[in-house]
Amino acid sequence: MGNRILTTTTHYKPADNLHPIHDLIRHRWSPRAFSSRPVEQEKLDSLFEAARWAASANNMQPWHFIYATNEQPEEHARLTSILFERNAMWAQKAPVLVLVVAKLYEAPGREMVSFYDVGMAAGALVTQAVDLGLATHQMGGFDASKAREELNIPEGYVPLTMITIGYPGHADDLSDDFRERELAPRVRKEQKDFVFQGRWNG
Repeated sequence: MGNRILTTTTHYKPADNLHPIHDLIRHRWSPRAFSSRPVEQEKLDSLFEAARWAASANNMQPWHFIYATNEQPEEHARLTSILFERNAMWAQKAPVLVLVVAKLYEAPGREMVSFYDVGMAAGALVTQAVDLGLATHQMGGFDASKAREELNIPEGYVPLTMITIGYPGHADDLSDDFRERELAPRVRKEQKDFVFQGRWNG
């Protein structure tokens, strides 16, 4: 297995899990501080390969990814420009930016299934990143209309989220408000709040 975040960051925050889970899940979290160190192409290839093998309805594989690295400044800046300002403040420092796009299933009422399947692929990608010692942060705060225009995304495809990828950085490099969130304890709902046996019990 790769060098996990545990060994590469000063603000590592493993999950405080109440039941046993895999280390790759326990170690995944969403920092905002990234090192400027470039991500090796072979590691990026591994991330997209993990996404490639995600489950999907009827093996339709609706996921698409548009990415740019800080080694291609114009492409990286183009993806950064799609982000809402508050996300761009920290995400522009990440060495890799990825736009996740879903191809809509054509059958009526199946659009949400394509979103679900793309989420499966994104989940595989961010889990693989942990094994490679990389950090990821997924963001819904971006301009989907601008993404369509700037990146030539055709009809029938929907930009869903953006992901920053890179080696972990240091919380001290963040502004005060982001640093506070970076160092705050991780919090999750208890299972009783979202797991129901037999019927809904919310």
